[in-house]
Formats: sequence, C-alpha cells, structure tokens
Amino acid sequence: MHDTPPSFELLPGAAESPVILHVPHAARAIPAGVRAGIVLDDAALERELDHITDAYTDRIAEAAAELAGLTPWRFVNRLSRLVVDPERFPDEREEMLAVGMGAVYTRTTHREVLRPADTDPQPLIERYFRPYAEAMTKAVADRLAATGRAVIIDVHSYPGAALPYELHGWGPRPPVCLGTDSFHTPPELTGLARAAFARCGGTGLDSPFSGAYVPLEFYGEDARVGALMVEIRRDTYMTEPGGPAGPGLDRLAGALAALVDGLGR
Repeated sequence: MHDTPPSFELLPGAAESPVILHVPHAARAIPAGVRAGIVLDDAALERELDHITDAYTDRIAEAAAELAGLTPWRFVNRLSRLVVDPERFPDEREEMLAVGMGAVYTRTTHREVLRPADTDPQPLIERYFRPYAEAMTKAVADRLAATGRAVIIDVHSYPGAALPYELHGWGPRPPVCLGTDSFHTPPELTGLARAAFARCGGTGLDSPFSGAYVPLEFYGEDARVGALMVEIRRDTYMTEPGGPAGPGLDRLAGALAALVDGLGR
C-alpha cells in the first residue's frame, strides 16, 4: 500500500473507446523529498526542466480528447520525469543507462551531474515507478476487457536541435516523429497517424526517437495492444526552451483528435 496520493491520473473516456492517450513527460513538479537528492541549484534545475519537459503535451492531449467524436481515455503523469521516467525499463535492458538516464536519472540533458552516480534508484522505483506501471497495466487491461483491444498513443515532444543526451540525434527531425514497435504497431495504425498529422508539416518514422510504450505484462505478448509514440517537434507549437505555446498547439490537437477518431471506428 502507498500512503500518499498517486502521482498520476487516469481521466476516463468513453466506455467503448479503446484509446489511451498516455502523457508521461508534461509535468515539472518534483516533491521536496526528491528535490533534496538533486544536486542542481534552483536556477539550473529550472533550465533543465525547460529542456527535459515535454511542455504542453498534456494540453494537446486534453484538447484532442475534447475534439474527438469518441472521447479517449487519458493517463497523465503529474510529476516530472526527473522524479522517475515511467517509460524506461527499470533494469539493465534500458539503453539510456549509457547516458545516466535510466528509470532514475543521474545525468542531465547536457550530460552534467543531476544526482550522485552512486544514488540507489530503488526507493524511487518502488515509490513512483511501480505504482505507475501497475496503474497503466490495469488501464490497458480494462480497455481490453471493455472493447477487446487497446491502443496506447504516447504524446511526447522533442527539441528542434539535438541535445547531448540523445543517442540517435543525428537523423532526421521531422515536425512529427512517429515511434513504432515491430510487434505492437500495425501498418494500419502508422497509416492513420501519417494521414492525421499530414496537416502539421509532415511525419517521419523512428527518428530521432523510436519505439512505443507498452506495459511489460503485454509487451511482445498480446497483439491486441497497439502502440504508437507521437513525438512533436517543439518549435512547431511553442517557443524553445520552456517558452509559451503558440497557435500550432491547436492544429496538433486537431490532428491528434483525427487519429483518435480513426482508431475508434
């Protein structure tokens, strides 16, 4: 049992909708106890949050849900990914460990020290990562039980210019990058997304980021769970880094709503 409120929120959609809009990286909040383990001073931490946060992606998902004909479910992280990153593998399978960015980050976007290298990640994993994963697993299971399928659309953003932490930052940086998984992303899903986001300047596949999030219970096991990562280049809808949103936000929300509607048919 956990004696403090959950750090995430499941916002209900239509009972018959298979779609979950997953928003893991939009928040900047860091609990005081977690902040104490971060070595950056306040100004440096704010700069890091400007770079690492997928700003306004929660607003894009919210607006898309309001526009969609069949309201999708939304699973939203209310804490910064500097607390834990719920999309990382919590063990040695995670390639981002190479740059100090496993489930618990020890390095910043510019490869500077965020936490001491000998930080034990397990307390944060137990307190924040595992409850999140359990709740997301239940949300997917509930969609499967209700509709016979589940489609996870990960809503992310990424900077216009590569940051030093990126392992694959040399490739194309399209307005919308679609991250796919060989098992969980059928061609029909990719096609719907390409069509929906064509109005937003075009799409590319798996560059500079690839893959799609699926809870481990279903990952590589249950083809009824579809998944796609939508990575939106930040300069298409906001001033970087950490600045205000612009009119591109509404256009992107409309495109995401079109994708949701296509999946609900």
